[in-house]
Amino acid sequence: MRLIFLGPPGAGKGTQAMGQAQAHGLLYVATGDELRKAIAAGTPLGQEAKAYTETGRLVPDGVIIALVKELLAQAEGAKGVVFDGFPRTEPQAVALDEVLSESAARIDAVLYFDATPEAVIERLSGRRVCRECGATFHVAHNPSKRHPQCDRCGGELYQRGDDLPETVKNRLRVYAEQTASLLDYYRSRGLLVRVDADRSISEVRTAVEAAIANAAKAVGKGQKPS
Repeated sequence: MRLIFLGPPGAGKGTQAMGQAQAHGLLYVATGDELRKAIAAGTPLGQEAKAYTETGRLVPDGVIIALVKELLAQAEGAKGVVFDGFPRTEPQAVALDEVLSESAARIDAVLYFDATPEAVIERLSGRRVCRECGATFHVAHNPSKRHPQCDRCGGELYQRGDDLPETVKNRLRVYAEQTASLLDYYRSRGLLVRVDADRSISEVRTAVEAAIANAAKAVGKGQKPS
C-alpha cells in the first residue's frame, strides 16, 4: 500500500500515520523530519537543503523530491509507504507520481483528515512541549502530572509560538490556500477519502483502518477507493 495522509496542522494525521506504519510494516515518511535528519547528518541533500534554510528560503521541490526518491530506494523490507503531510502542493503531487511511475507504482489512497478550526485551535493551543526532551503534553487531554514540569525528565514545559490561537488561525488559512488545488488533484483521480478528524483518537483510528481496508480491496479489484 502507498498512502498519503493530508490535513491541517493539529488534525492528528501524524499520530495516525505513525500508528498505521507500525501496524502494517509501512515506511513512514514525514519530509520535514527527514530534511532535518539529512541536514544534521550532513548528507549531500542535507547540505543542499541547509543552504536554503540558513537564509530563510523555502527548500525547493526538486530537493524534497530527491530526498523522497532516496528514501523510497532505501525502504528494503517495507510493505509500502505512508506519507505524512506530503505532498503539500499540486506540483509536488505530480512529481511524486512521476517518481512512483518509474517503478510501476502509484498512490493507492489519500486520506484527508478534515478537522474544524475550533477543534484544531483547541488541540494546538493546549499543547505544551518540554524544553529538555521534547515530550509533548496537552493541558486538557494529556496533562503532565508534574506541571509545569515534564513527567519524563523534569524539564520546563512551554507553549510554542506557532501554537498560540491567533498564529494557529493564520496557519489554517495558509494551509487552506496552499492545498485547495492539491485536494482537487486527488479528488479528480478518485483517490481522496475524507476522515472526520474531530473525533477521539480511537474513533479516528477505526475510520482510518476502515478506509485503508477499503483501499486495499479496491486495489485488488483494480478499482479506486470510495
